[in-house]
Amino acid sequence: MLACPSIYSSCFIRTLFVSLVILITTSCSIFHAPEKKPTQQPAQFLLHKMHEQQVSSSQALLTLFKTKAVQSHLPKQTKKAVNKYPKIAADILLTLDKNAESQSSIIELIEQKKKKQNTYIYVVLTMYPVDGYRLAEKLAASDKIDNETITTASLRAGFDPAIISPPTAANNDGYRIVPLMESASITLYNQTENASADIQFKAQDDTQWQQGLALQWEPIQGALSGSIVYLKPNTQYEVKISLSENGVLLSEEQYSFSTRAESPPIDPDKIYYLSEIYQGGQLDIEALGIEGNANGWAKIIGDGVTIQADEGDKSAVYIGRQNYIMLENITTKGGFRYGIHGYKAHHVWIKGANISEFGRVATEYRKGKGYETINNTGLINYDSGIYLERSGVVVIENSEIHSPNGKANSWEYGHPNGPNAFQIWGYHDTEAYRGQYIVRNNRFYGTPEKRFNDVIEGRSNFKRSGAFVRDSAIYNNYLAYANDDLIEMDGGQANVLFYNNELTQGYCGISTAPNMIGPSYIFHNYIHDLGDERGKEWTAIKMGGIMTRPAGITNVFENLIITDRNGIGASRVDNDDTFWVNAQNNIFIHHDYGSTSGYGIYDKQLYEASTFKNNIIYNTNADIPLVRANIDTDFYHPLSVSSDTVEEILNAGNAFKLNVEPKFIIPNFSQVNSAIGNQAAEKPVNDEATVSPINFSTLNVGSFDNQDRHKSYGISNDGLQITLSGNTWKSVPYTTIVTSETMVEVDVMHTGRGEIIGMAFETDNKLSYSHLFKFFGSQKVRDQGPKTTKVNEFETLRFNVGQYISGPINRLVFVLDYDDAHGSKVPSASFRNVKIYDSASSDTTLPEQSETEIPVIPTNSVNIGILD
Repeated sequence: MLACPSIYSSCFIRTLFVSLVILITTSCSIFHAPEKKPTQQPAQFLLHKMHEQQVSSSQALLTLFKTKAVQSHLPKQTKKAVNKYPKIAADILLTLDKNAESQSSIIELIEQKKKKQNTYIYVVLTMYPVDGYRLAEKLAASDKIDNETITTASLRAGFDPAIISPPTAANNDGYRIVPLMESASITLYNQTENASADIQFKAQDDTQWQQGLALQWEPIQGALSGSIVYLKPNTQYEVKISLSENGVLLSEEQYSFSTRAESPPIDPDKIYYLSEIYQGGQLDIEALGIEGNANGWAKIIGDGVTIQADEGDKSAVYIGRQNYIMLENITTKGGFRYGIHGYKAHHVWIKGANISEFGRVATEYRKGKGYETINNTGLINYDSGIYLERSGVVVIENSEIHSPNGKANSWEYGHPNGPNAFQIWGYHDTEAYRGQYIVRNNRFYGTPEKRFNDVIEGRSNFKRSGAFVRDSAIYNNYLAYANDDLIEMDGGQANVLFYNNELTQGYCGISTAPNMIGPSYIFHNYIHDLGDERGKEWTAIKMGGIMTRPAGITNVFENLIITDRNGIGASRVDNDDTFWVNAQNNIFIHHDYGSTSGYGIYDKQLYEASTFKNNIIYNTNADIPLVRANIDTDFYHPLSVSSDTVEEILNAGNAFKLNVEPKFIIPNFSQVNSAIGNQAAEKPVNDEATVSPINFSTLNVGSFDNQDRHKSYGISNDGLQITLSGNTWKSVPYTTIVTSETMVEVDVMHTGRGEIIGMAFETDNKLSYSHLFKFFGSQKVRDQGPKTTKVNEFETLRFNVGQYISGPINRLVFVLDYDDAHGSKVPSASFRNVKIYDSASSDTTLPEQSETEIPVIPTNSVNIGILD
């Protein structure tokens, strides 16, 4: 029998441990972790629980609502509504259940509840946090429901009534295009989730159209939205949009736009040299009345003079509400709170600044956190090198921010508080001026001893009006030394782009928690060597909160991430760590190995809309990929199990050229060099006729788990056969990724005695029952794979192991389990000619070649990490 005498044994504890630290798949873990259904919206979850528990009455639903399984799963707002109005919640669910979840039936129900419409709307909106705005929009179209009722109910549910009705575009045609210097966003309003929009674009003088990435569904505003990237500044572009719904072409439209120039138009009569206007202390631009206009900006040039703030000056430079201002080559030191401060300004350009020695110094510490004096009750926080408060349409480029006066505490004393290099709050009073930040070619950094809280810190993170808000690009920057995040993108994130940046030495790299509108894009970044002042870290990209602060998608493309702990990791926002991500062609390499660390993807809730494609994932400690995610077709890049390739990546610096199949090229985002790749360097395309059997004489044969009692085995002279006797479990190293096409062929012979004779396909030295295939034996275990029908005679067994498991493995286990083996009745089992290969059904076709040629297939070399 297997060496697991009871459910309280070490085997049980070990299985629980493995369930926490190893890969989880869509149906159940291939490493015997507990099954988990992907996260859905609360209404869908509650309907699922109804069906699971066979609940069909209001009274039974009231009981179901009180169960731990329901209470622990519901987001905060939904739980509050269901607990306060359980009968109304039950009425809504029973109505949905009878009408196949049709929201139209809910509208009819609410129309009938004249006196309780407010409460019904409140409860149902909490059940649809992602789709709630669109549902509220449908409610508003009813002539039987008062709009004021919808407004008050929406506020109760935490919704913003201002965006329930379709938003106003920049024109009357229902679309908005916002160009920056090297990118442009496109948003089509008044769309449905079933619609799709394909994009083509070209510079006006070009003849060849380029394919863009299709626009994505944005459920908050009911829009299709996305970005075009890697454009040329100051260039006229044309874009073609093909709008379809359910596969039917609805319209084809063509638009034009111009990208922004790399310098603003300057009014020659408004050029000021610092030495001529600066008198010491704070430079107060508002008091000086310096301001330009759209046709001619005002420009202040630093000509060798350093702005040194006096002791009482809140900032070294105060822009105030002045607009169309350019600061060039300005050096500042000091500022009680800020180096440069603006308030509700727009069209501000800061180029070549050097900002240091700003902010307060703690003289009093309480529980590890800094206060200005013993009498102060407020923590030192939000001191900034640059803070353009509620300002928009901004460029910050070629600047350095460093050496703050103070420093942030670490998480050892709770959430870090302290200075930042750049504080962003792009929510200008005028909608046309919101967001639209370009932050490029800068170096923002602290030191190991004096770290920022966040290097780039967002304000109003939990609001759609927070941080960059919309239509912004942060690229070609170096961000280093934070005790919390190296950058906070949290908030609206509507077409906010973060690319070509190097990030190091922070507790987290990029925070997107929450993404409340989206889509946002994180691509071609190099994130490495994270860690706060204690050397501790959480994740390279932090996500969460789409149920409590709904709901935008974050695209993560072609980043090179090498850290100790996690690549993409879940973090709580209002106790909700659900996130929505589209991750493709990334490299995630991690070194730690624990219950919550070492994962390329650490997705606790497994939100059903997230997608993961063609990512290299590897843990150097475990020698396999580690993930917790929905694993679907093409989840892994084939090199996820190539330790040689991982070693190359670790030595490659800030970028690695990776061969990918054409189907994984991301239009407009992937920077492609066509090539012919060595197929053997990817994943061998083998079939039964060409693959060689495993040679055991060349492998290290070891004992498996605690099952190998007799340790009795032998290998044939040709190395192609291993024979076990007694109670013996042996493993050999074998690394591959099991896919739906992976086949196993083995010749098996046994003496007719044994509790389990078979094979297992494992990732460590601990048994996962779902990976065990019994060919013969009396013990009841999971029934999967073929069975032998002969005794004392070899029989060829062939089976599709990919029907049962998927993902990476790094060892094969050969099993002869028979606890009663003794004396002359010692059983034996032999395994020979073991082959593992992809089935011939693979659609990969190889060109004709001689016997000495190495198989090759067309591939594309794609740059992962920072582009040159």
